[in-house]
Amino acid sequence: MFTSNPFAAISASIPPAVMQTYVVVMIVLVAAGTLIDILHKGSAKYFFDNIRKSRGKGAPVDIASIAVKTAVVDVLASGEFCNTRRRIAHLLTMYGFVLHMVTTALMVYAYPTPAMPAPALVAQLWWLGGLMVLAGGYWFWFFIRVDVAAEGNSPLRVVRADLFILSLLASVTLGLLWAWMQSRGSRPTGLVFGLYLVATAVLFGGVYWSKFAHMFFKPAAAFEKRVAKANGTNMNLPTQTRDDPAQRERHSMELLKDAPMDMGLGIKREAPRHY
Repeated sequence: MFTSNPFAAISASIPPAVMQTYVVVMIVLVAAGTLIDILHKGSAKYFFDNIRKSRGKGAPVDIASIAVKTAVVDVLASGEFCNTRRRIAHLLTMYGFVLHMVTTALMVYAYPTPAMPAPALVAQLWWLGGLMVLAGGYWFWFFIRVDVAAEGNSPLRVVRADLFILSLLASVTLGLLWAWMQSRGSRPTGLVFGLYLVATAVLFGGVYWSKFAHMFFKPAAAFEKRVAKANGTNMNLPTQTRDDPAQRERHSMELLKDAPMDMGLGIKREAPRHY
C-alpha cells in the first residue's frame, strides 16, 4: 500500500493526460488567485512603495545576510510563531503539504502508468507528507485554533478564514482514504476519488478567499521588516517608549501613562476562562 503509485492504478479509467491537465489547472488557479489577492489588497504596491521611500535612508545593511536570515528563520523555521505548539503544528503542515504536492506531481507526470512504476520511496514520501499534514492540521483545528472557553464561540463555528485549513484537510484526508481503499480493492473508490478532486479544486481555487496567498508574500514582508529594522528606518514608525510624551498621553488611564512598555507575562499566568 505504501509503496505503490495510486495514480498509476487509475490510468486505465482516467487517461494520464486528464490528470496532468488537472494539475496544470490547479497551478493556474493558484497563480490567478494570488495575483488577484495582491492587486485587491495592494500588498505588492505597499512593499515596493515602502522600499522606495526608505532607499538611501538609514545605515548600510548586508542585504544578502538579511535574505538568508529571512529564508532560514522566517520561512524554513516559521520563526514568527512564539507559541511552540503552534510552530510545530505549522511546520508539520507546511513541510507535509510541500512533500505531498511534490510527490503527487512526480507520480502524475513522471510515472503515470503501471508500465512506468514509481520508485517505492516516492510513494512512501507521498504517504508521509499526507500524514504530516493530517497530524499538524488536525492538531491545529481541534486543539490550537481557538480557545472556545475564552472566546465564547461554538466549536462548530466556521468562518471564511478557515477555508484553507478545512479544504486542505479534506483534500489530503480523502486522498489518503482513496489510496488506502484502492489498495484493499474496495468498491466505492470512484466516489471518494471524485470527492478528493472536488476538495482539491476548492483548496487551490479558493486562494482569493482563503489564507493560501499569504504564503507567497509573507516572506517578502518578513524580509522588508528585517531590512527596515537593520537600517534603522523601522518602517518610518516612531519608537514606542515612555520617554516620548506622545506615547504617554495616548493612554486614557492614568496608571498606564507611567507604566513600563514591557508589562511582563502576567496575562499568561492562567488560562482565560472567566467568560
